[in-house]
Amino acid sequence: MNDFDTNLAETVPCLRGRRAAVRLLVAAICAPATVTLTAQERMAIATAINRTAKFRALSQRMAKAYGQLYLKMLPEQTRKVLQQTVQQVQSGLAELERQNWPGAVARHIADVHASATKLITMAALPADRDGFLAVSRQSDEMLKLANTATEAFEKLTQSSTAQLVNVAGRQRMLSQRVAKNYTLLAAGFDLREARDQMAGDLDLFQASLGQLAEAAVNTAAIRSALEMGQAQFVFFDAAVKRQPDARGLKDVATTSERLLELMDELAQLYETALQSVIG
Repeated sequence: MNDFDTNLAETVPCLRGRRAAVRLLVAAICAPATVTLTAQERMAIATAINRTAKFRALSQRMAKAYGQLYLKMLPEQTRKVLQQTVQQVQSGLAELERQNWPGAVARHIADVHASATKLITMAALPADRDGFLAVSRQSDEMLKLANTATEAFEKLTQSSTAQLVNVAGRQRMLSQRVAKNYTLLAAGFDLREARDQMAGDLDLFQASLGQLAEAAVNTAAIRSALEMGQAQFVFFDAAVKRQPDARGLKDVATTSERLLELMDELAQLYETALQSVIG
């Protein structure tokens, strides 16, 4: 994880006059035993964790969609997915950048923005085989930077529930990275790394569902979301274990989108739980 605390000394003096949410957030880091965050402040930081975590999934979803366009798989639907993903990245970055975050965190967001801009530009080009591999690699770079930003925000909360938001958010990414790697294999890239990563991601997804199921903050709504996610994962897992042919691609395209939707709802529920316990 990136160390926010080393930048605190130079950050605090320039915070005067900024939004109260950020000012008190930094104060909470300095003296967590004496400062309690308000509901507005809890909402801001919990939303930031969820939003930066989602960039990880969106990076992989963009690459997956580009690959599906190259393979001419559900082209009309896939173009909508790609367009929606670009819009979500751009709007999510715009929302984050409206806040005056401490310097180290702001730099992480700027890094994500620069990487996302490059990925969006590449994904806008006509889809071809070489372009797919390049887009995939750039999506991994964006994922890495978004993960660093997520962990920086997670450290600000000093709450174990923040980790649950991170883990639930990671489920979105795993669903999309598995689907992207499956599409790479279908495109003829016989990459051992992609195969190994798929297997590891599927195992991690299942293990993370178990980890989340044991969380003390779970509500009836969270338990229901976990059950639906587990049920959808069965279909997704079966789809990606098919040979990467036309039917397999279609099944992976549809089941990965549904799984992403369910895991996004789950992450939102954990975001709400985090807002209620920080401070």
